[in-house]
Amino acid sequence: MLKARPGIMDIAPYKGGDAKLPGQTRVMRLASNESPLGPSPRAVEAYHALSPELHRYPDGAAEELRAAIARPHGLPAEQIVCGAGSDELISLVTRAYAGIGDEVLHSQYGFLMYAIAAKTVGATPVAVPARDYGADVDAMLAQVTPRTRLVFLANPNNPTGTLLPAAEVRRLHKGLPDDVLLALDSAYAEYVAGPDYEDGSALVRGHGNVVMLRTFSKIYGLAALRLGWAYCPPAVADVLNRVRGPFNVPAPSQAAGVAALGDRTHLDKARAHNNRWLPWLAAKLQETGLQPVPSAGNFLLVRFSNPALTADMAATFLNSRGILPRKVGAYGLPDCLRITIGLADENEAVASALAEFAAPQGAAHRAGAR
Repeated sequence: MLKARPGIMDIAPYKGGDAKLPGQTRVMRLASNESPLGPSPRAVEAYHALSPELHRYPDGAAEELRAAIARPHGLPAEQIVCGAGSDELISLVTRAYAGIGDEVLHSQYGFLMYAIAAKTVGATPVAVPARDYGADVDAMLAQVTPRTRLVFLANPNNPTGTLLPAAEVRRLHKGLPDDVLLALDSAYAEYVAGPDYEDGSALVRGHGNVVMLRTFSKIYGLAALRLGWAYCPPAVADVLNRVRGPFNVPAPSQAAGVAALGDRTHLDKARAHNNRWLPWLAAKLQETGLQPVPSAGNFLLVRFSNPALTADMAATFLNSRGILPRKVGAYGLPDCLRITIGLADENEAVASALAEFAAPQGAAHRAGAR
């Protein structure tokens, strides 16, 4: 009888956020942290322009895309590796540096793909207890053993939105042995401003055991094209280029990425939209007595600590209003929902629906939501 390698069947498949609600004419998709403004028009134009070339293989080295990434970030293009979203890069890093008998550390409530990637190569994922829904540097360092090969840190963290100050990230790295790779997942870096944050590029420049992961799926609005990149020390870039597929990034994705990077106006517009509506929605939810975790991303993790107002009930109630949040029980957060910052009317609809759900006169609705 044919059997998968030991450990594979222990993996719970990753399930993305829902996109449909039966019976709803308009669905407000706030489950996957997608950009509500969509991609740059230039990126859409560049994508369509490649349609006559679909019979051609893409540039396996992604030279134009890597150069376009390197320019605004001030990075050497030869140390950039592109992938099919940062998901693929998480998988490549894990496959390259961990295996059977090794341990891969990540913070509790960290992105699910870290543990999945570890299990696919036979390594053991170690979830380190969090502090206030975010990474605890002391606890992570205490969990490092001779078997530790890789440490993942999402900053800002998904799904909690928590942010670790630059000094703490540096302290985490300083406490790691030289033969342990620190993978800094900076998927939401473009949403963060302020002197207390670093995306990880400075650490990569100064050390041989750090890699920074980025994506075009969030603020650039190109989630459908599966496009990401890693900034690595030269030796790590060499390793990743040896294990990745030879044509792992499609040509239309590369072209759209180059165009998106060239449209600073659209990027600034997306950031300004989030800067306006993230604090607005957080304040509105606090007014209703709900407990959003302070977020540095484009989403809010909302706690429902009242047994009479559970997260499942809230999700059902929101669904009845055509709103799709993300349930996060798979992250060990059954009392929470993650809600993406949407368009203005979507944010207002979320605030209004949750105010109705939480109000005393909403008891009848809540009973129906059970």
